[in-house]
Amino acid sequence: ETLMGKYGDSAKLIYELQDQGGELLALRYDLTVPFARYLAMNKITTMKRYHIAKVYRRDSPATSRGRYREFYQCDFDIAGHFDPMIPDAECLKIVHEILSELKLGDFLIKVNDRRILHGVFAICGIPESKFISTCSSVDKLDKMPWEDVRSEMVGEKGLSPEAADRIGEYVRLHGGLDLIEQLLQDPKLSQNKLAKEGLGDMKLLFEYLTLFGITGKICFDLSLARGLDYYTGVIFEAVLVQQENDHVEESVGSVAGGGRYDGLVGMFDPKGRKVPCVGVSIGIERIFSIMERRVKASGEKVRATETQVLVATPQKHLLGARLKLISELWDAGIKAEMLYKKDPKLLKQLQYCEDTGIPLVAIIGEQELIDGVVKLRVVTTREEVRI
Repeated sequence: ETLMGKYGDSAKLIYELQDQGGELLALRYDLTVPFARYLAMNKITTMKRYHIAKVYRRDSPATSRGRYREFYQCDFDIAGHFDPMIPDAECLKIVHEILSELKLGDFLIKVNDRRILHGVFAICGIPESKFISTCSSVDKLDKMPWEDVRSEMVGEKGLSPEAADRIGEYVRLHGGLDLIEQLLQDPKLSQNKLAKEGLGDMKLLFEYLTLFGITGKICFDLSLARGLDYYTGVIFEAVLVQQENDHVEESVGSVAGGGRYDGLVGMFDPKGRKVPCVGVSIGIERIFSIMERRVKASGEKVRATETQVLVATPQKHLLGARLKLISELWDAGIKAEMLYKKDPKLLKQLQYCEDTGIPLVAIIGEQELIDGVVKLRVVTTREEVRI
């Protein structure tokens, strides 16, 4: 019951299960709802935290696009009563910083506000009862042309063609501060209380983002709806923009998303006490699948291990010497490895270093044992020193 009714259309993707006693349970769908429940249960009114953990979706997987049934998310959330748009701007700054730092290529963070959408739907004559279902249609505009979205609204969601066309005039707009100013002047929209509030806050947000110096990658996009029920204000989503000549990239779609959910904590509080929250969620596997594709395309070698040195022996019957030396290295905090064979061939040991990218080999043969030295060899250049 805790999870149901918080996700709108997406609730059908919740993994349900019954335990042996027949109690109805479910796996968590995201980290936001559990976070809200945690705040309410522990009566926490201010908190800033990040959380990396697994979530589950009963979705049809598409591994090439980074869509899985079990995957990691990384969430940042800021909870508490603060002045408008300051924490919201910080969340966007974090997303911008992460995506820039990971060098995933060109990205765009789309921003909208649930209240602006509400206002747009209201002035286009959409009844409140159809708000959420219309929202999920609008949200498909990044994947489908307007004609298809329009026919879904009219055909499946039961809107009148005129209402759908009126929505179309708004949801295809995107821009920056200039668009916000333009909509604030819009005679119909500026009469709507919610839309006016949303646009006022959006203007404030863009002023803060300008101070953070990140508006170049941020776009106010009226088609962004985010299908989840619990968003109450600002919503955002980061997408990767088409890459170079390789047209695969765009299929990965959204790599991060989030927004403001001021009512969620109150749903779990017996007294309905509200804690305003804003947060962002980063899809780790999505980002991994892009990075893996990149590495494959570039042909560069990725080291799967941090091993610094391989302990090797050139002759037979020297396992004891290897074990003694590797133990000494481990005790000194050096990341060392050896092959799990009694008498491996030297060539095989050196080949292993090349394959795994281990930079150094410590060789001890019979002569080294007599001389009390270790031969240290750099794998790539083959230069050697005796220590």
